[in-house]
Amino acid sequence: MKKDLHPDNYRLVVYRDLNNGTSFLTRSTAVSDETVKWEDGNEYPLVKVHISSASHPFFTGEERIVDIEGRVDKFKARAAAGEAAKEKRAASAQKKSKRAETKAAKSEEKKDTAPAPK
Repeated sequence: MKKDLHPDNYRLVVYRDLNNGTSFLTRSTAVSDETVKWEDGNEYPLVKVHISSASHPFFTGEERIVDIEGRVDKFKARAAAGEAAKEKRAASAQKKSKRAETKAAKSEEKKDTAPAPK
């Protein structure tokens, strides 16, 4: 095994969940400038975390709805809108080409029916 691979500065640290205020006392190497007085009367470094097992939906069993329409539904809606826009552009281009053909055919017809110059 490699020597000096693991840190040797483990100490007791209090982690506080900012979502619900739950605190844990555990060993860690995390650095902190703040301290807090723990239930045993001693002061320990305080590390604040935004989410922990006390507030994470996976561990608590609570389901939180972040947004009503999910990412997959939004993607499908954008894809459908893109497909509709593509079809609209294709139909417009086809209509323009048909108009150009009709216009060219009419101009040819006029040339054929026009009297020859004398």
